[in-house]
Formats: sequence, structure tokens, C-alpha cells
Amino acid sequence: MNAEQIAWDDTVLPFQLDRSDIRGRVARLDGVLEQVLKQHNYPPVIEALVAEAALLTALIGQSVKLRWKLSLQIRGKGPARLIATDYYGPSDDGEPARIRAYASYDADRLDLDAPPFSQIGEGYMAVMIDQGEGMVPYQGFTPIAGTSLADCAQTYFAQSEQLPTRFALTFGKSQVPGGNSHWRAGGVMLQHMPPAGGSVAAEGGSGEGGLLDHTDILAGEEAENWTRANVLLETVEEMELIGPTVTPTDLLVRLFHEEQPRVFDAQTVRFGCSCSEGKVRQAMSIYSQKDIRKMTTPEGVVTADCQFCSAHYEMDPKTLGFEAIK
Repeated sequence: MNAEQIAWDDTVLPFQLDRSDIRGRVARLDGVLEQVLKQHNYPPVIEALVAEAALLTALIGQSVKLRWKLSLQIRGKGPARLIATDYYGPSDDGEPARIRAYASYDADRLDLDAPPFSQIGEGYMAVMIDQGEGMVPYQGFTPIAGTSLADCAQTYFAQSEQLPTRFALTFGKSQVPGGNSHWRAGGVMLQHMPPAGGSVAAEGGSGEGGLLDHTDILAGEEAENWTRANVLLETVEEMELIGPTVTPTDLLVRLFHEEQPRVFDAQTVRFGCSCSEGKVRQAMSIYSQKDIRKMTTPEGVVTADCQFCSAHYEMDPKTLGFEAIK
């Protein structure tokens, strides 16, 4: 593994194209994605969905402030019932962000030969931002549309935020000669700054199912700039996205040198879960002693498993719940 690979793995690099009034991010996930997926034994089609969702979460979540949390939830009526991710903003400047993810699915309904996105079926993508104690969480929804989770995220930003957005992503298992295979992912996110003309009507868009598209939001020079940046992004190659021989800064120069790219400080991302026995006990506090007895195993304990990191908790039922009303 070379120095460039070590330096840029598990980072998100924000940038701006000064000529085009477009901002963006370059993400490289290596060890963090490997840790997210090794918590579970998912079939390949589910692994692919979790990998894409985690990469999108890293790219989108980089914009949240310190100690905020951004979550993505993809819910469908197909065999992939739920893909859930959380991005925790750094606790302090200079600290890493944390990400976790998991999936819920019906194994007997999966079509292992079909595209991963087709396993979701009809449903929606939710974007949630928790700004901390005392603040009302933000929630935005968009229907499942397009042919990928990236398409859904693009639709969300156009419809809910009226911000033209584009993703170029790649992910999969990589193996160097003589080494073990491991997950790698890389992507670029482009997003036009709020258009000068202000907001547009959120109805009657030209996108799928009448949803808004960038053509409904941008016009004139802004539309030309957006189209030009997208044409340049379409020239990116998969190996450029995941590295390790091409650094994110070199990639930006190769793609957008005429757009005057300007980079900012990169954000490190690590795998991290917020579960704890204390939080499990807090969740159990809403149940009566009668309910707790129903949850107690024949061995006389109440157990709980974290869906994100597979942590296992065993607790004395006498210490859980509230006393039954007599």
C-alpha cells in the first residue's frame, strides 16, 4: 500500500468550482466500508446496496455541523426492506466523523442475479438531520426513482432542496496480487449553489413521475455551467474514483482544471456506533414489568442486539422497565 493510498483512504474532500458556482466533494472509503460490512454476513446484492448508501451518506453528511447526525433510510416493498445509515459529525474540530449502516431484508425473496437496486421495489428515501438536544429533527422524503440510490439522492435534492445535484460513484471488492480482497468505494458529488433566481414551484417537474429536474431549476448561464460540469464529470473512470494511484486533488485537476477547482480541508471518516447498555436500558424504560417478563429468556435475562454493530447486551430483568400500575 503506497503513501497516497494511506493518506486519502476514508476521507471526504470538499471543493468548489469557482468559475461555475458549483460545490462538491470527493470521497474515498476503504477501511470504514470494510468495517461496516464485516459486522454482518450479507448476500452480495445487499452488500452492494449498503456500500452505495454508506458512500452517499459520507458525501452528503460531510456538510453537517459538529455533533450533528445525518441519517439515510431507504424503505421498500421489495425483498430489501430497509437500508439505514447514520453519519455523526465530528465531536470537535480535527476529530473524525463516524458512520454506520445496516440492512433488513427477506432472504427468501432475494433475486441474487438481479440488479441490487431492483431489490428495493416501490418505496421512499428519507433524509433526516438531528441537530442535537432541544432541536426539532429535519426530515425530507423522496420516492424511489431512477436506477440507483444515487438517482434517488439526486431527486431528493432537486425536489426537497431545489439544488441540482449529481453523483458519480463506484464500489466493490478490490484485491492486490497476493493480498486479501477488501471493499473500496469512491465517488464525486457535484451540487449547484442556490440559483440566483430563487426558488421554483415544487410541482409539475419534468423528471420521473413529475418530480423536479435540474432543467426546472436552472436557466441561462447557470444551466450552461451545470451542463458543462456534468459533461466533464462523465469522463471520470472507475479507477480514478477509488484510487489508489490518483489522489482526489489530482482527480479534480484532471476533471475540472478549467473550472478553477479550490479545495478545503479533508474530513476523516471512521466506523463508529453509538449504541450502549445505557441506551438499551433507556429504551426498555417504557415497558411495564409484565412486558419485561415476556422478553425474558429461559435463562432469566433480557437480551438485545445492535443492528448496526452486532453488539450483544444481557441484562437483569429486575433492573428494567417501570413498576406495573396496581
